[in-house]
Amino acid sequence: MITRIEKINPQRPETLQIRNAADILKGGGLVAFPTETVYGLGADALRPEAAKKIYAAKGRPSDNPLIIHIAEFEALFRIVKEIPPQARLLADAFWPGPLTMIFQKSEIVPYETTGGLDTVAVRMPDHPAALALIRESGGYIAAPSANTSGRPSPTLAEHVAEDLDGRIPLILDGGAVGIGIESTIIDLSCMSKTADGEWIADEIPLVLRPGYITREMLAEVIGTVGDDPGLADENAHPKAPGMKYRHYAPKAEMIIVSGEREDVIRRINELAEENCQRGEKTGVICTEETKEQYRADFIRSTGSRSDEGSIARHLYAVLREMDTLGADRIYSENFSALRIGNAVMNRLLKAAGHHVVEV
Repeated sequence: MITRIEKINPQRPETLQIRNAADILKGGGLVAFPTETVYGLGADALRPEAAKKIYAAKGRPSDNPLIIHIAEFEALFRIVKEIPPQARLLADAFWPGPLTMIFQKSEIVPYETTGGLDTVAVRMPDHPAALALIRESGGYIAAPSANTSGRPSPTLAEHVAEDLDGRIPLILDGGAVGIGIESTIIDLSCMSKTADGEWIADEIPLVLRPGYITREMLAEVIGTVGDDPGLADENAHPKAPGMKYRHYAPKAEMIIVSGEREDVIRRINELAEENCQRGEKTGVICTEETKEQYRADFIRSTGSRSDEGSIARHLYAVLREMDTLGADRIYSENFSALRIGNAVMNRLLKAAGHHVVEV
């Protein structure tokens, strides 16, 4: 298969470009496209065979759920059983945007899209090209990140091509994404309606994947929100994308070093020296504030701690660059102190296989 890369204006995509991409989706094919979070690999969410093509192209385990992307709130009524009041409040606050909500699915949604679950994950992306493609293709696009399963998610069309060239027919190149990490996922499937029409919760809504929208931001809108225990359990059955399996990972062994700043710098430099003596090349992931203090083969800053968005935005590109440079071992600073530190650390822990050194 020949993969075509087509540049588009991310804010005002040409109608013909969107129409041609939508025709591929309507025909059961795959299209990679930009969103505000990462590039997605799209297929018709309501066609089982189309969803299967996503798993095949990515090499993705079939029990790892996909997210359905919609362009209007009203589209929910067709694909979920019921819409709890919390969903309306969250949609008013954060849609379109980097928030995914989980509901009990309707019968029209195939299990191939939900990874065999009776729940469905849904979000409305905040990206003009993505919204145009969703509307033109019929309103429901299943789209995980457009990368080989387990690899760092793509924030540029070039990243998509690195992983999926020859596997999909079309990549829409809208340039660099704005956020750089996947959406926050909150589970609202715990909500149910009684016979007299009252909504009750079996448990409090839980964050299944942290993201740019924090748990605190969600709680300000709907009240108490918790973190799913599965976030820390590598063996948990995946209720949502990213909860199981090694994700976002570079090819080299990766270790997170956690502690006070000076202790972290000292320990990473010691480890780099040990690697050098063994003839191994070391990569270091750090920030603008500390990059001059490291001694290693490859030192890459993800951004400044005074600009948290820059750290999230550049994280996956830095992980991919470490592969290109040929690092044998990678050491990363801990970013948990940041406002979106939970989201960044969630990705780093997955990339490192939860390998953390405390100093």
